[in-house]
Amino acid sequence: MTRARKGQFERMLSREEFGNRFRGSFGRPEFLAVDDALRQVEEAAWDVYINSKKTLRTDKAGAGFADPEYELSLEWRQTRDRLLAAQARQQDPASPSRVLLVCGADRNDGTCPGEMSKTFRLTQLAREVLEADGVVADVLDLSRLVSDYDWHIHPCKGCVSTAMPLCHWPCSCYPNHALRQTNDWMGEIYEKWVAAHGVILLTPVYWYQSPSALKLMIDRLVCADGGNPDPTTTSGKDVEKAKALEEAGWSYPKHLAGRAYGLVVHGDVAGIEGSRRALSDWLDWMGLVDAGMKARLDRYIGYYEPYARSHDTLDRDMAVQEEVRNVARAVAGAVSALRGGRMAVPDAALRQPRPK
Repeated sequence: MTRARKGQFERMLSREEFGNRFRGSFGRPEFLAVDDALRQVEEAAWDVYINSKKTLRTDKAGAGFADPEYELSLEWRQTRDRLLAAQARQQDPASPSRVLLVCGADRNDGTCPGEMSKTFRLTQLAREVLEADGVVADVLDLSRLVSDYDWHIHPCKGCVSTAMPLCHWPCSCYPNHALRQTNDWMGEIYEKWVAAHGVILLTPVYWYQSPSALKLMIDRLVCADGGNPDPTTTSGKDVEKAKALEEAGWSYPKHLAGRAYGLVVHGDVAGIEGSRRALSDWLDWMGLVDAGMKARLDRYIGYYEPYARSHDTLDRDMAVQEEVRNVARAVAGAVSALRGGRMAVPDAALRQPRPK
């Protein structure tokens, strides 16, 4: 057994440090009128934190799990049940074709930028094409992270790097009530990915990389590629059990494989090709199927022009608008072909000698 390495985590917060951190969310004068109530809530929050009360409610896992007696988080189980239902709908030949459109820009007009993103406009172009073709277009606008109240995609904690079976499908790291890591969006996002027959990512380039919200989602989707669908096999987060499972041989199940994908990456100065390649590589690795060359688009909009008039530039760039529509058309066609058995995935039956 490979031992778990320890020594990075320093300590829990002191009571005083915790109080200062807790009060940081309630500095407005409006909260002074309810100071006594806040003190009571703070005491309850301290108890939850110092005693590491992560889950809200648990119940015995029951039939279908490796350890039926394990006390499983009801919040995790509810998410898992929604994913199973979404998967059943997705695999039903009679269900309508569904494409998930991920708008990856952090910008929207409901917060500091004061203007919608060009990415959102491109997303709407793709949506119109899909809906005209009879495809259900499900838009996931990740900019809600910056404009919605107390709404989060909490960061990936890297369980997979300790041992793949420690990374559960869906993610069981959140919600963590002990650390007030709640209101996590990923349960809903997992459901959207599972329900889709195809996915189109539309994103700008921020400093040669994907925007923060998109990268958070990508990292939290690691559990879709090799994640453990049964947390009772590791008794939750038991590191030694997870390491033993991986050492014994892990299958690394690809929970989203077989869905079609397309990409739209845009920028104004640099970085579009590298970003598009990185996203393509990631989607390929997860077992998604590219919808062809015209479905993988990288373009500059207003190359080296002032940001202030970038929307006006997009208005005039009819070619890039049509190219985005072609991405949607290509993905719709790939979805239809995959569902109808007319599009083969040549390497689907090949065994991976070094799965990971």
